[in-house]
Formats: sequence, C-alpha cells, structure tokens
Amino acid sequence: MNLHGLRLFHHVASLGSFTKAAEILLISQPAVSSQIKQFEKELGIALFHKNGKRFTLTPFGEALAQKAELFFAHEIQLEQFVQDYKTAKKGRLHITATYLPANFLIPQWAAAFKAANEEVEISITTRNSTEAFRELIHYKADMAMYAGGLEEQMEEVEWRQLFQDEIWFVVSPQHRLANSTVSLDDVMKEPFIMREAGSSTRERLFSLCHTHQVKPPKIALQFTGLNEAVRSVMTGYGVNFVSSLVVKEYVKTGQLARVFVDIAPVKNIIAICTRKGENLPPVVKEFIHLCMESSKHSNAGE
Repeated sequence: MNLHGLRLFHHVASLGSFTKAAEILLISQPAVSSQIKQFEKELGIALFHKNGKRFTLTPFGEALAQKAELFFAHEIQLEQFVQDYKTAKKGRLHITATYLPANFLIPQWAAAFKAANEEVEISITTRNSTEAFRELIHYKADMAMYAGGLEEQMEEVEWRQLFQDEIWFVVSPQHRLANSTVSLDDVMKEPFIMREAGSSTRERLFSLCHTHQVKPPKIALQFTGLNEAVRSVMTGYGVNFVSSLVVKEYVKTGQLARVFVDIAPVKNIIAICTRKGENLPPVVKEFIHLCMESSKHSNAGE
C-alpha cells in the first residue's frame, strides 16, 4: 500500500476537508486532490462520494479512515518510543553491585535517576565481587558497580573509577585496641568478624597479610551482610576491616572506634564496570553520567 497516499487520505478524512489537509501538509489543495485520486486508483476502490464541492466517505472509506487513525497513532507512539530510548526516558537497567555500593551509594543515585526517568525499569542485585563480574561478563547485567582493589580488574571489563575511600580496622569503643596504634601483626592476633569468602574486602585483608608476611587472622564470625558484621563488632567482640563509607558515622558518634595500624592506608576503588568495547544503550550511559557527577559533587563537599 502507498503509505504516502494513506497519510494524505488520513488527514483529509480526519479534518473533513481537502483544503485544511493541504494547509497542514504545506502543499496545494489541487495537489492533495490529485494524489487522493491516484491513491483511489491504486486501491481500485472509491474512498469518497462527491456532490459538487462537497464530499462524504464511502463505507469503505469510513472503515479505512478508522484503521488509518489507529495506524498513525501507533506511528506516533513508535516515534516517541525511539525518542525516549535515545534520551534514556524508557528502557531497562539491570545493575549488579558489590555490597558497599549496593547499600551505600546506589540507592540515592537510583532514586535520583528514577525521578527524572520514571518509565525506566531498574533492577539491582547485590553480589560479592566474583559473582558481580560473572554476571556482567555473561550479559546478566548491564553494568557492575564495584568496591575493591585494582588487582581484581579484568581484561574484558572497562573500568570507570568514581573515587577512593579508605578501609579501616574498627572495634567496639570498649575493646582493648580502641583508638590505639598497633602493628599489623598485633591486630591480626585478634578474632575478626567478616563477610563471606569471595567478598573483595575479605580477600584484600588476606592479601595485606601476605604482602607484609603476617599470619592471617582467625575469622571468628562470618556474615553474608556487611551491616550484620559491623553490628556484631559493636557488641564488643572482634575486629572488622571495613570501608570508611560504612562506619565513619559510627566512629564519629562513638559507637565504634578505629584501630590505627602502622602501615600505609589501604584504599578501596569505587568503580563502574561495563563490558569492554560495548556500545552502551543510552539509559546505561545516562545512569553512569549521573553516578560520576554525583560522586564528583559529594567528594568535593567532604
């Protein structure tokens, strides 16, 4: 079917006038009439009954006008869908994230993004670093947000660093090492409360021991959640090695205390990871941009 002819017919039928259709389409009225005649000839079916200068739709013309109205309404919806996709107003975004960004960064950023892009579907899964990278590489997530060391950077992953934060040794304020400066060997003799094997921070603790040739600590209690581990330390038992993002308010309010260890500060890299060389969908690009701008402003304010 000649879609140009159908479009002309749709305008004439919906406006009830060849002249008004010509004005909307910015062409002459005789040109509209001529092209409608050609469209009728191509169809082999009359669209209009004509009585002098007046016209009415034939039964077929009325039926076709109804279908044309639906057709071009769908066309407008498709055009809007494409435009929304280009501007990240629609789509789906699946984020896999390690515990730290999933609990302390993404909620605020996702809420801000959702407020500006209500029809974008966002799903967030919390994984340890091993699982997060596996999901990203196997296309089960659009992006991964990671907190850990550069040693976990993979060749097939593109890395966008947002910022760094220090990892602290923390204890209960009543603990014998609270607010004291000790050697790494001394603190490693204490029982530790940590997340499960596979978490980035736990792996870095053991890597730190290996680097300084110190015997690794005993993991006395193990949790799948970071908050649970921190709250257990608050009760007075054990040491936790944890991001300052998680515990700095607890330290400030006296619910936890730092243990200062005589080694260079250990830092976390907070990064957004995507598959290397991939042409990212607009919704992913837009979310990454928001995260980078938000982290830039929050760090500037500290």
